[in-house]
Amino acid sequence: MIKENLAEVHKNIEAACARAGRRPEEVTLISVSKTKPVSALLEAYEAGERVFGENKVQEINDKYPQMPPDTHWHMIGHLQRNKVKYIVDKVDLIHSVDSLRLAQAISEEAVKKACDVNILVEVNVAEEESKFGITVDNTLSLIKEIALLPRIHVQGLMTIAPYVEDPEENRTIFSILKKLSVDIAKQNIDNICMGILSMGMTGDYEVAIEEGATMVRVGTGIFGARDYNV
Repeated sequence: MIKENLAEVHKNIEAACARAGRRPEEVTLISVSKTKPVSALLEAYEAGERVFGENKVQEINDKYPQMPPDTHWHMIGHLQRNKVKYIVDKVDLIHSVDSLRLAQAISEEAVKKACDVNILVEVNVAEEESKFGITVDNTLSLIKEIALLPRIHVQGLMTIAPYVEDPEENRTIFSILKKLSVDIAKQNIDNICMGILSMGMTGDYEVAIEEGATMVRVGTGIFGARDYNV
């Protein structure tokens, strides 16, 4: 079933790109594998997927040695500062940096391990109290501070849009993040790239792509409903 689900997701990505006048190669699908067993990840891997997103440091550490070496890991969940040291040299990208203190912790561990860490700044565009992320108005100032830190590189922005029945309701959220990334890119800040826009999940990734997403995070649409008892 995972293989069939992936084919459907890729078909939807291609259709959304066509509507937006974009190439499918511009969009990276992140298979969100949180709470899923390694057997499910391997099924997705066999179907051609290489990029997996996890919410918890422990799950990355558990699954990392069990997956083929060309697997790419993305930390998409909230990251606690005391757990940074466990993943800085394992993940390709940390999507969820929303404070200077967290960025400093990542930078310090990256220096210790002599590795470079790519991050996204998480923006709470909708300003939902239940979600992490910095406000739109404070994003630029945070990015300017992070830009000065060694071994950490801002590659773009990420947001988690509200859960809605109609994905069209999130179009404004995605367009705001896209505009913010364009505005920041115009500042030409050293050590800052705005090449990645991580936005859109199972329920709204097609709208996100139409509004400029370069990464979409799809879990349920690939693996089915999550087991929250794990």
